[in-house]
Amino acid sequence: MGRLDGKVAVITGATSGIGWRTAEIFVDEGAKVVIAGRRASEGEALAKKLGAACVFRQTDVTQEDQMRALIGAATDKFGRLDCIFNNAGGPAQTGGIENLDVAKFDQAMATLVRSVMLGMKHAAPIMKKQGSGSIINNGSIAGHTAGYSSSVVYGAAKAAVIHLTKCVAMELGESGVRVNSISPGAIATGILAKALGVEAGAADKKAETLAGIFKSAQPIPRAGIPDDIAHAAAFLASDEASFINGTDLVIDGGVIGGRNWTQQQQGYVQLRKLFGQTVE
Repeated sequence: MGRLDGKVAVITGATSGIGWRTAEIFVDEGAKVVIAGRRASEGEALAKKLGAACVFRQTDVTQEDQMRALIGAATDKFGRLDCIFNNAGGPAQTGGIENLDVAKFDQAMATLVRSVMLGMKHAAPIMKKQGSGSIINNGSIAGHTAGYSSSVVYGAAKAAVIHLTKCVAMELGESGVRVNSISPGAIATGILAKALGVEAGAADKKAETLAGIFKSAQPIPRAGIPDDIAHAAAFLASDEASFINGTDLVIDGGVIGGRNWTQQQQGYVQLRKLFGQTVE
């Protein structure tokens, strides 16, 4: 038996990266899933691969009518809704505060924050009526600490997601509905390349290159991969996490824990040299 047997989930941003892998793992664990994304060819390909347990619906997650319809598709097709993973996101404008474009700021906030709000808003009444459910929002370590994104807007948006998660968890927890977030660290997907202007399809192919760059970013000497986040989402969606609510699960190999040990020790060596001490 799978840990998600009998459960129904909606996964946004499922046409690549973390969302794609999460859909695969949820189905492997016994769930039925409705996946969403803007790229129809990729979404339809994944739905075909996963078979009868998966339905794709092309969705702009910033639009309330489309999010309402997406969640309705889950209940219409499968009769209930046990989990929504508000995973969809995208890059935000890079650069300093003085050069931010207001329209691009608003669009990033819509993609990164409004979409999460809409997912929670329309999942909540269904889950409250059931007396159960798991809402999972995709945060980021950039929402915890400045300097972990190429965009100050992205960091601010993810901080909003993390706190919004906690606020809604306090409300919906009283109805048996759990609300948590996951904050990935350096995960090898195409999102950084997209932020730097690379076309979406080409950006997804840069993940392997990024894995080599990211492997030294944290104490664990490898880049994060979509599986790391997808398995965590499966846990939070499962009954094994039934007493976890209002929590942000940081999955970053330890990067925001502090300075790496070797880096710290190398700094001490340089200080000893500066003070004229012998370094063994």
